[in-house]
Amino acid sequence: MSDFTSEFWHYWVAGVTLISILACFFLLWYSGKVDVKSNEGNSTGHVWDEDMTELNNPLPKWWVYMFVITLLFGLIYALLYPMLGKFPGLLNWTSAGQYQAEKEANLAEVAPKFAAFSQMPVEQLARDPAALQIGESLFMNNCAVCHAVDARGSLTFPNLTDGDWLWGGDPEAIKVSITQGRVAVMPPLAEAVGTPDDVTNVAHYVMSLSGAPHDSVRAAAGKANFATCIACHGAEGKGNTAMGAPNLTDDVWLHGFGVDAVVRSINMGIMNVMPPQNVLLSEDQIHVLTAYVWAKSNPAPN
Repeated sequence: MSDFTSEFWHYWVAGVTLISILACFFLLWYSGKVDVKSNEGNSTGHVWDEDMTELNNPLPKWWVYMFVITLLFGLIYALLYPMLGKFPGLLNWTSAGQYQAEKEANLAEVAPKFAAFSQMPVEQLARDPAALQIGESLFMNNCAVCHAVDARGSLTFPNLTDGDWLWGGDPEAIKVSITQGRVAVMPPLAEAVGTPDDVTNVAHYVMSLSGAPHDSVRAAAGKANFATCIACHGAEGKGNTAMGAPNLTDDVWLHGFGVDAVVRSINMGIMNVMPPQNVLLSEDQIHVLTAYVWAKSNPAPN
């Protein structure tokens, strides 16, 4: 990697850029000085469509001036902005700096809209139509790409409308998940469980915990080896919200339903990542978004 971070590439980029602009200046100047011989009638000898003759006329002045203005613009731009290698430009502009400035300006603009909600508890906000409307906009812009527009999720992306919560479904737990993000890891456990046949037996036992279709003989044989999974899922398989370990006794299957899906999870392991949203949203925005998400699984009584 050192070959791509050496000082050479800085000078290479800066040099090629400047030489290209200067070469265009030279080409424009030189083309105006060269006397090209013409045929009879100032013709270049090129004829199209029988009677369309190309004449040897100089470029119009306005066209030449446009070339010159474009090249001057390129030189000025190279001085003001980061265009010449690692030279930052006289304005010290960066895309990251512009993004941060625009983000701060946007947050300042919308801050008054959230001020009225900041002191209200999540449960109260979840029944406020104005707060829910704003929360829905935040959800669509930041969460729907994974959890779907109806918040019902999909394979590997949790459904937010049911009562099954990997990390806890109370308002505080939801706010922490949105703010800090979550990383859940199940390591490959095939070697710890035993032979491939043992893995299949454990999968049948896991299916039996929720009353799903399974082979009762294999399930009975796999119960002992399920001890490998107890540290995260608990002795009864009801999961652990402190670790994001799912409840295996319900009918929610985040990574696929059936013995084959469970075998695949045991053999290959699972890793789920939810990125932290505090890099995009303010604390007050997250507060309103929390209320919207909590309301999806706690609808108002009719």
